[in-house]
Amino acid sequence: MLARLALCLGLAVPAATAAGRPQADVIAVEVAGSPGAYEFRVTVRSPDQGCSRYASWWEVLRADGSLVYRRILNHSHRDEQPFTRAGGPVAVSADETLVVRAHLHPDGYGGQLLRGSAGRGFEPWRDAPADFASGLASAPPQPERCLY
Repeated sequence: MLARLALCLGLAVPAATAAGRPQADVIAVEVAGSPGAYEFRVTVRSPDQGCSRYASWWEVLRADGSLVYRRILNHSHRDEQPFTRAGGPVAVSADETLVVRAHLHPDGYGGQLLRGSAGRGFEPWRDAPADFASGLASAPPQPERCLY
């Protein structure tokens, strides 16, 4: 009921796994630069609790699920929610369809994804397959360690 009310009011509701635990949600993506060398500014909202549970990265994927870019987050953002971090250069064209998502350590993927392009912008991908590119969780690069 609360989720429906929030949606009616235009508020973002944290995504959750089947177990009902909130996940790391990408809530905004800004892109600057030029084709082949874009900088992405990604805003993530996550239920960080310190190094035991934190958003460990955000990433840019092609529509086929292949990894284009991963921005490692080396610490918890427990006291800074939501938070925005920049990354790049990201070598994509202006009209290429992309997906931006975040990963929550240790739970994995499962939060809100945004889909769009550098040229036309990004919006929530509401009907994304639950297992979209799930195999990338172990792909490099990986965080070396959580600092705090």
